[in-house]
Amino acid sequence: MLYNLFGLDSSVYYIAIPLQILVIIHALKTDRKQWLYMLIFIPVIGSLIYLYMEVLPDLRNGTFLSSLQRYFMPGQKIKQWERKVQISGSITNKLGLAEAYAEQKQYEKAIELTSSCLKGLYVDDPAILLQLARQYFQNGQYQESIRFFDQLNKNNGNFSMVEDELLHVRALEGIGEIEAVHQGYKRIIRNHHSLEAMFHYGMFLKKQQQKAEAKLQFQAVREEIKLLPRYLRRRNAQWSRRALKELM
Repeated sequence: MLYNLFGLDSSVYYIAIPLQILVIIHALKTDRKQWLYMLIFIPVIGSLIYLYMEVLPDLRNGTFLSSLQRYFMPGQKIKQWERKVQISGSITNKLGLAEAYAEQKQYEKAIELTSSCLKGLYVDDPAILLQLARQYFQNGQYQESIRFFDQLNKNNGNFSMVEDELLHVRALEGIGEIEAVHQGYKRIIRNHHSLEAMFHYGMFLKKQQQKAEAKLQFQAVREEIKLLPRYLRRRNAQWSRRALKELM
């Protein structure tokens, strides 16, 4: 047994096996498949490293329970919001239900419900426009996503969050606006030093067969993350891992 090889007694075995199973399920459910090799072949140490690197940050950020519910009880949040909408069909409750649909990739339902909120006093509401822009992007409807992002910017000025500015650029990539995409990624990287933008720009360059330039972006992600404070390194760890995978 692997556990005897590591000098572990039988009592640890009964703890380690359930822990190993739980973290493997968690890794699969949360799309952290890059950990599977370590979790299977170095079970105890791998599980402890996984808990420290992936679960502990969620616990510190207060997002662990919501993530757990999303992946392991996917219908629970939808049912909660559906009950709220039945009690009161307010804009807030409808948007909450639409967001719950989107979290479970039920984008058509999310878009339909969010669109129904664009009326009366809320016809130009920035929160609703933004939610629609995001949902259309998630559904692969890039032209519609761009339309709502543009309407939002026309009414309220520039993007307030770099994540949404990045989605807009990626939507432009989705419809083949090559030059605008180049300029968009460069602008975000220059202004915000976004590791996520660097990674996606690298993937875009790779698709354009600009492999040397793509490699530079992936290397930049690996170098930049070392300069960040610890909490930002944890938040951006996935881009560093994915960049390393591309470099390998």
